Amino acid sequence: MRHLLLFVTPLLLLLGPPAQLHGQASDEEDSVVVGTRVVPPFVIQEEDGSLHGLTVILWENVAQELGLDYRFEEEDIEGMLDGVEDGSFYAAASALTITSSREERVDFTHPFFVTGLGIAVPQEPAGLGQAILALFNPEFFWVLFLLLGVLLFWGLLVWTFERVENREEFGGSAAKGIGSGFWWAAVTMTTVGYGDKSPQTLGGRIVGFVWMFAAIILISFFTASITSSLTVSQIDSRVGGPEDLPHVRVGALAQSATEEFLQEEFIQARGFPSIHDGLAALAEGELDAFVHDAPILRFHSQEDWGGQVRVLPGTFADQYYGIALPIDHPDRNRINQILLDYLTSPEWAQVQRRYLGS
Repeated sequence: MRHLLLFVTPLLLLLGPPAQLHGQASDEEDSVVVGTRVVPPFVIQEEDGSLHGLTVILWENVAQELGLDYRFEEEDIEGMLDGVEDGSFYAAASALTITSSREERVDFTHPFFVTGLGIAVPQEPAGLGQAILALFNPEFFWVLFLLLGVLLFWGLLVWTFERVENREEFGGSAAKGIGSGFWWAAVTMTTVGYGDKSPQTLGGRIVGFVWMFAAIILISFFTASITSSLTVSQIDSRVGGPEDLPHVRVGALAQSATEEFLQEEFIQARGFPSIHDGLAALAEGELDAFVHDAPILRFHSQEDWGGQVRVLPGTFADQYYGIALPIDHPDRNRINQILLDYLTSPEWAQVQRRYLGS
């Protein structure tokens, strides 16, 4: 018996670990693989490797309803699509935009988030040189031209009444008289009132009376208009909206739906492997604009690039995020039902406020 135990015990020790490893392998085989990509605030990775974010919470709800054991595997955009297409991924969940070209390769669930493209530009302080350049803004010239026209009108009007009876101040040739009227209208509007020109006739004084009150309103209007044309938002960047993109240096995330859109619009864009790299190039002056999904740009600009880049207000080219599934996926209808139920729940509204704010 002693000899038998001495023989069996080492054998059991040798067989024990493989059995344990086999059990672990079985657990992994029972769980499905979900492709993902770190894209804050939809997929955020902590230092310990754990994931959270809008899409992660959404998928957790789907998996719980389906009773799925799953594990995430990180890939780039093309890797996620390839994995879903060849069946190695049960699904791909991140900030994945639904496009017609992608729909040819994989199926998508109903959209769970709708956004649009945003434009990040350098946040440059408005210096003296930039302010001087802003004086050549067409809007500034238009306001200035309109102001001169108004002064000329009132100057001409007062000269019409004063040119005969007040020749000392408004007499002489027509050009000289109208010039005197223009000068009077300017000093009256600005409330300087040098007193060197003043209407003497009844008609001229009525014109002066009306002009003094009208000038109070007009000076406020023209001041606001000129100030608007010289605002920092217009003088610290060459880009004011999507219409400026064809004329500047543009960056976008490589292999993204944004890059496809820019190509379709004949806008040359430099591809970057990550949003961080693109915004770094923007901050260093290598780009004039970086285009990507607006909520993602806002998150990165606030978290990582505060004071260096900013996102222009407004969006363009709507983007629809969905979960990618293999074509003819058996659980697609069930997943869509779970998504629609969750997206209309108060819990999803709270999740969006948590990650996107109000």
